[in-house]
Amino acid sequence: MPVPEYPSGTVRALLNTAHVSEATRAALQARLDAPATYAPQLLAPETYALLEAVAARLFPQPDRADEPIPLAPAVDQRLAEGRADGWRYDALPPDREAYRLGLGGIQEIAQAMFQADFIGLKAVQQDAVLRTLADGHPPGATWATLDAGRFFEELLAELTETYYAHPLAQEEIGYVGMADLPAWTKIGLNEKEDREVAMGE
Repeated sequence: MPVPEYPSGTVRALLNTAHVSEATRAALQARLDAPATYAPQLLAPETYALLEAVAARLFPQPDRADEPIPLAPAVDQRLAEGRADGWRYDALPPDREAYRLGLGGIQEIAQAMFQADFIGLKAVQQDAVLRTLADGHPPGATWATLDAGRFFEELLAELTETYYAHPLAQEEIGYVGMADLPAWTKIGLNEKEDREVAMGE
């Protein structure tokens, strides 16, 4: 069965229409126009590089190998600005400390399993490290005090949110929910507004 595909450019085309508010347009356009290079504001360069490597394994982008959707900058910016979503698991410390400890803990897992830093591992080894983290009982002193399962859940959730907040990812899934100024009138089963994406094969 062929994989459904949505027309490229659909979200970008909507950005210049009256369907999208100025604030939404500005936010999405900023994500499209983000510079190719980013200097971390909070994380140390080596820690930021580790976060980039982790994000690349959790969200591999082989179709965009030359220009992947950047994920690590949004995390570093949020931490630098002290922003949060208003809650956290009581098993985890505040976000800045959780990321500092958790990323260091990923290095501990890599060293325990393969005697090398995470960044230096092959992709299949990096995946094994992350699976061990996700399983909730990885090796390393960090995980005696930091809940591994909760940290992985929070890390994956933030990277997922960042990925699908980007217009290019929204085009992949045919999402046009941000184009809501005229309201939604076709709400019956299989009904589509004219601005909604028609799925091709």
